[in-house]
Amino acid sequence: MGRTLVFGDIHGGLRALQQLVERCAPTAGDRLIFLGDYVDGWSQSPEVIDFLIGLKEKYRCVFIRGNHDDLLMQWLQTGQYSEEWFNHGGRITMERYNALNKEKKQLQLLFLESLKDYYLDGQNRLFVHAGFTNLNGVGNEYFTRMFYWDRTLWETALALDPTLQPGDPLYPKRFNHYKEVFIGHTPVTRIGKTVPVQKANIWNVDTGAAFKGPLTAMDADTKQFWQSEPVYSLYPEESGRN
Repeated sequence: MGRTLVFGDIHGGLRALQQLVERCAPTAGDRLIFLGDYVDGWSQSPEVIDFLIGLKEKYRCVFIRGNHDDLLMQWLQTGQYSEEWFNHGGRITMERYNALNKEKKQLQLLFLESLKDYYLDGQNRLFVHAGFTNLNGVGNEYFTRMFYWDRTLWETALALDPTLQPGDPLYPKRFNHYKEVFIGHTPVTRIGKTVPVQKANIWNVDTGAAFKGPLTAMDADTKQFWQSEPVYSLYPEESGRN
């Protein structure tokens, strides 16, 4: 059995992704799970998706949908977009995609449409971009967009009394369904960290690549992790998502 490598939010940082893949050195037996938000932030969103498509030809890959990926997909499908997306990474992404030909855009759209809402492995470990809200687990989620927009799962984990254990009446019911949950979406730089953070059985692997942090990949079994250089240092001519 190979490793299960979990990748945090990339946000258009191809240089960081290439560096990170070189550092964690995946083999044919590994499974690579990408937690979403491949686009928006740095200027190489189309190239990131091209690189990921190439990885799928070499390795066992799972690509999960992030909220930024969904926003890009909607724009490519309909031509409509929100000012919020435009101002939070979408502007540079739109500029890059407007420069692509029709065939290239279609290939990228097919990739975005193929993304998974979540992935549950054989060890009952859940991999999802943001979280879920239904107390009975992901299979009962009424609002599937929460898989890539929710922040309450992580906020609950941060606020949880560390002395509480599973089975305690005050222990969050959502945490009882899975051995571990791996998420991105809310960068740990918000709490002053630049490495993966565990709270209860929730692991946050978004180490702020869109801002001032590095891009991270973590072995889900051993918890060893690898990181790129801080992504902003690889794009000195850009500002990323401020």
